[in-house]
Amino acid sequence: MRKTRLCSVLAAGLAAAISLNSHAAPKTDFSVCWTIYAGWMPWEYGAAEGIVDKWAKKYDINIDVVQINDYVESINQYSAGQFDGCTMTNMDALTIPAAGGVDSTALIIGDFSNGNDGVVLKGEKKTLGDLKGQNVNLVELSVSHYLLARGLEKAGLSEKDLTVVNTSDADMVAAFSTSDVTAVTTWNPLLAEIEATPGVTKVFDSSQIPGEIIDLMVVNSDTLKDNPAFGKALTGAWYEIMATMSADTPAGVAAREQMAKASGTDLAGYEAQLAATKMFYSAKDAVAFATSPKLPATMTKVAEFSFGHGLLGEGAQSANAIGMSFAKGLITGDKGNLKLRFDPSYMQMAADGTL
Repeated sequence: MRKTRLCSVLAAGLAAAISLNSHAAPKTDFSVCWTIYAGWMPWEYGAAEGIVDKWAKKYDINIDVVQINDYVESINQYSAGQFDGCTMTNMDALTIPAAGGVDSTALIIGDFSNGNDGVVLKGEKKTLGDLKGQNVNLVELSVSHYLLARGLEKAGLSEKDLTVVNTSDADMVAAFSTSDVTAVTTWNPLLAEIEATPGVTKVFDSSQIPGEIIDLMVVNSDTLKDNPAFGKALTGAWYEIMATMSADTPAGVAAREQMAKASGTDLAGYEAQLAATKMFYSAKDAVAFATSPKLPATMTKVAEFSFGHGLLGEGAQSANAIGMSFAKGLITGDKGNLKLRFDPSYMQMAADGTL
């Protein structure tokens, strides 16, 4: 299913890229989309509380913040040019818009999963090595698949040693409750619900590969180039929200309560998810992460996994098929096909107080 949707978005994305490259120009009205996840709930809060509007008005523009219920569909719509920006993971930024020819920029690095994604076994089996010979249910070709591959690598195993069973996130909890399913890889809040089942063991999670599953606000590179005010307004709004929600104050608690309610949980549930998320509340910390040599190394791992699973497009001849740029002028992959950019300059403005 994901492969079918991916192929369609590649075609749509390529068409959008050609169109946007031809017509990108200064404008005043923008839109970004997001889906429910702990690290992306601040966008809902920022929209509801008028923070995004306030920053947009500062730069004489308008920014519409839209919730999309289906995560992959939100990226598809962004890739097709229906939105100027979208929340997504680093791997999906590479394998959907970038692989589809849409030049995209990671404007804001919001967080990385630090336990929000995990591998769970049922019954007597309690180690990664016990995955050998088993079926493992997960959303195929997602960050869950990447997490499993990294775990197997650490255990001296490979995907050839087990069978991946593609299961939608909507069906994951119900599947795990059946006797046929003995192992799953998934993310919160599904992971927490499954972990609460008696007789299960979490054998691996994203805290063991810190900084590899990254949550971003990705924007169209051509749009950003022609409209720096768009990037400044989004980034300024984001760090105002971060300052509020991270504070141990009544306003901070109220912000987190609102985010919890909007995501379908209570304050305790949301704060448990935040505890498994390394949020970059400070722009300075986000810049440090963005300029670290670990980021290009991580994206090389992600590109290798993606190429191995046919996610870089039909014409990709190697894991280097798509060029990626990073801080200090570093480029990996094909410089002639540069489609994913990690640009810390707007976060640096926030850190410097110049927005």
